Amino acid sequence: MASIFPVLFVFVVTAALMTAAALFTPKGPQQVTIRTGLMLALASCYLMWMVTYMAQLHPLICEHTS
Repeated sequence: MASIFPVLFVFVVTAALMTAAALFTPKGPQQVTIRTGLMLALASCYLMWMVTYMAQLHPLICEHTS
């Protein structure tokens, strides 16, 4: 049986990177745009990885060979 720990571990890493992006974005007129872009990119990468990982663990179509 597969474990949920890889999904949670990668989520924690992604959340830490998003926090770092929010805290360490250089000040300037485009700070909010840069911060939003970085956080959106990280969230999108995490979601794509998680959906792919979960699809491999629990496929929708199972071929049964007899």
